[in-house]
Amino acid sequence: MNYKETWTFLDNLQFFKIKLGLESMRMFLQELGSPEEGLKFVHVAGTNGKGSVAVTLLTLLAKAGYRVGLYTSPHLSSVRERFRINDEYISEEEFAEEGSRIHDILADRQITYFEFTTALAVLWFARRKVDLVILEVGLGGRLDATNVVTPLVSIITNVSMDHEMYLGNTLAEIAGEKAGIIKESVPVISGVGPGETGDERIVLSVVERFCQERKAPLFLHGRDFFVESTEDGKWDYWAMKRRGCCQLRLKVKGLFSNLKGKYQMENTGLALATLEILDRFGFSVDEAIIRSGLREVSWPGRLESFCISPDDGSLVECGSENSLHYLLDGAHNPAGVASLCEALENDFEYARLIIVWASMSDKDFAAPLRQIGKFADDIIFTRLEYERSAQPEQLLNALPDDIQDRASCESSLESALAKAAEIATPADLICIAGSLYMVGEARKLLRGELI
Repeated sequence: MNYKETWTFLDNLQFFKIKLGLESMRMFLQELGSPEEGLKFVHVAGTNGKGSVAVTLLTLLAKAGYRVGLYTSPHLSSVRERFRINDEYISEEEFAEEGSRIHDILADRQITYFEFTTALAVLWFARRKVDLVILEVGLGGRLDATNVVTPLVSIITNVSMDHEMYLGNTLAEIAGEKAGIIKESVPVISGVGPGETGDERIVLSVVERFCQERKAPLFLHGRDFFVESTEDGKWDYWAMKRRGCCQLRLKVKGLFSNLKGKYQMENTGLALATLEILDRFGFSVDEAIIRSGLREVSWPGRLESFCISPDDGSLVECGSENSLHYLLDGAHNPAGVASLCEALENDFEYARLIIVWASMSDKDFAAPLRQIGKFADDIIFTRLEYERSAQPEQLLNALPDDIQDRASCESSLESALAKAAEIATPADLICIAGSLYMVGEARKLLRGELI
């Protein structure tokens, strides 16, 4: 198959429903020659922040001279975004080559979209003989297709309510699914919290139980390592020394990350603690590379801010007389939207906030809308051309009664963006959020393809 045929075949797999389970994935990789067995992995799970931690690790390790594979999901506009080696995305030719190999072995058997892309990633990384693979969980962890590997280190960023249809209706159940990536004696780096709140205690107790049962050393943000802001807006990272396996010793002051948002401090801390564990396996990154690398980290669609000329659509300097300021963020669950709200309050200046929002119908969109609604001067609801996409009127009805008069509905993303541009001034901020799928479509319309 050529690239277009391979992409079409993959897209058709979306008609198969999400299938959690590992046995078919293990058997399928065996038929492909078990390419995962020759690779070294970092496995990343969690509700929010997985991509930020993963891309920070990739940037620092690549800058240190290592060839690092990165597999993430979902993508913004092109499926090729899911597969990277350092700064290089998979080519159309390589995508078609690896996809054709999977297609031929499949014959007429059924496989899910995510199983296909996971197998393709492992095949490509094995063929290119990368030094390390950073593998992001797609959904949950315990039964996710990526959980067929034994990594050098596991990361669980955090745990909050999300994907209840598949993962459970309680924090304990969801935490158990995320903690399912923990392997025997494999160190775990986590930001689940030191147990200061009720929710933290629930999640921490589950993660600690899994670690104890599997004799996996656990390192927690806020207990074993810390990242704190300084008066000049930079960050300090340090770790508490403790006896036993995998001591963390790094201390670095005056760090600055290119990623916006206070919550990125914790994500950076998770990445730096992971680097300390990886150092035991020969992956050394010195302080100078950490400092310079953090300034280069980029993760499109996550608190991504830019300004565009309404006349010709070109990128322009923010604050200029003829510009519109956009903020793209994939926040869609309560925890992610809380982080977005914090950033809107602390990291951006604007006269009026215009929200363009779409959600998937199988998500709990009512709670996030109550959070973000109080910040908005205008809310424009729209939908994507997906079967799962919620109707704009559903979203409007989920708003509290006292702010419904600030909202309106548009039948397409194009018309929603046009309306936002029409009512905005250069002093305003147009925030596009609610679904990473919509952020991807909006980014493509506003700035073109990422790759």
